[in-house]
Amino acid sequence: MKEYKWATLGCGIIANQLAQAMEAKGRRLYSVANRTYDKAVAFAEKYEIQKVYDNMEDVFEDENVDIIYISTPHNTHINYLRKALAAGKHVLCEKSITLNDEELREAVALAEENHVILAEAMTIFHMPIYKKLNEIIKSGKLGPLSLIQMNFGSYKEYNMENRFFNPNLAGGAMLDIGVYALSFVRWFMSSKPDQIVSQVTPAPTGVDEKAGILLKNREDEMATVILSLHTKQPKRGTVCFDKGYIELYEYPRGEKAVITYTEDGHTEVIEAGATENALQYEVEDMERTVSGTSDEMHLDYTMDVMDMMSQIRRDWGMKYPEEI
Repeated sequence: MKEYKWATLGCGIIANQLAQAMEAKGRRLYSVANRTYDKAVAFAEKYEIQKVYDNMEDVFEDENVDIIYISTPHNTHINYLRKALAAGKHVLCEKSITLNDEELREAVALAEENHVILAEAMTIFHMPIYKKLNEIIKSGKLGPLSLIQMNFGSYKEYNMENRFFNPNLAGGAMLDIGVYALSFVRWFMSSKPDQIVSQVTPAPTGVDEKAGILLKNREDEMATVILSLHTKQPKRGTVCFDKGYIELYEYPRGEKAVITYTEDGHTEVIEAGATENALQYEVEDMERTVSGTSDEMHLDYTMDVMDMMSQIRRDWGMKYPEEI
């Protein structure tokens, strides 16, 4: 398979993890683009990256770039996606891939028009533990799915200027952590939930601080999701079937699951992959998809999740400045 040249747009935490993932594979990022040039230079020196752009938007016109990883704030994604996809670049975009379903449909249409791959950097879709669990579920040994219970809560200080609570940076629990919870739900559910009810408690800035969501699909599979940005919760997912249930902790980059069987209560530990290799798995799946070897990016799930998040926020009457 061809060795693709990657560019990072942004040089924050995720970009550092991407560069480290490349190093672990014996490779380097090809280039770095950032709004602040000095930060891009420092990033390039740290990871021995050969190219830094004086103007960050020059990355879109660089004929040597095959894939761009976008890791800037949520509300900047659509503008960069428009330029990257129109320029014929494959794009792996940090979650949440866009602000809403309308933006995502526009980006998908651009990708199709320009015959390039568009994908969201959702670790759940690429961690080996999820692929292993899918094999077990498809074997039928657990029976049909009934219920999913999801918790994701982090404790962020009430600093209303940071991205977590700032509406001007598309803050709030839904786009920051809800995207993980709903992606987990979609991974296991047979189809996209078509019945959704929810409640929300806003932060003082108006973004969603806490939320409870109840979902149901046409197969009568149900899920509950509890999100919080100012209350710590375990990152726990429980997937309940007729003949047993699966528990995953630290599920965004999970590596271990425990299956408890209904009949006699015995447990089975399933392990696959490693948390620290999450970005490597994303890179590998993206490159296989770009090469045409297989399609492992699950853009259909990304679209379903964005549809759900957008519907929920519309029900709340919560909009970001770009949406007003």
